[in-house]
Amino acid sequence: MVSKTVSAHLLAALAVGGVQAQTMVVLETELGDISIEVYEDRAPISSASFLDHVDGGYFEGGAFYRTVTTENDNGSPIIEVVQGGVIGGESDLPTVEHESTEITGILHEDGVVSLGRTDPGTASGAAFFICIGDQPGLDFGAARNPDGLGFAAFGRVVDGMDVVHDIHRREANGPSDSPYTEGQILTEPVGIASAYRQNAAGNE
Repeated sequence: MVSKTVSAHLLAALAVGGVQAQTMVVLETELGDISIEVYEDRAPISSASFLDHVDGGYFEGGAFYRTVTTENDNGSPIIEVVQGGVIGGESDLPTVEHESTEITGILHEDGVVSLGRTDPGTASGAAFFICIGDQPGLDFGAARNPDGLGFAAFGRVVDGMDVVHDIHRREANGPSDSPYTEGQILTEPVGIASAYRQNAAGNE
């Protein structure tokens, strides 16, 4: 078994044809694994926050806890996503500067992973969501956020979208502390047992 620390250095150093390989992260959930390609080159601030939570073990014991569908969405325009991370959506790591899709060029398309937020500058890797289908309403200049700045996308699911869809279809009758998320909290959150960087050979 290759250690997580060594894997991080291997990925950082690996280059194919002169192009640096993207960082890969695996989330082991109770429904199966989700593999995420993290675009450190295009979204360095958001990626770093997410990876700090991965490397620090913050997602172990975390969960996917929210599913937003066309039937239960309470915002506009209607979106479809699943949200997860640290239980409660916060950690002791700092929030980060907002990296909009205008800056990164990473649009909220099917499988794209992005940081959850309220106001700009309140996001961190502790809370992230995965797009189900293309969600242009979450991009810079769209109306989902009144400030028009959209959300900070930083990666994409490259394997395990079947698991993401399974999460998306689960019952959502859990208690909510906000009318905005009413009917969206999973009755039984999907636990994250482990989260780690994976090298090109598929090892930790």
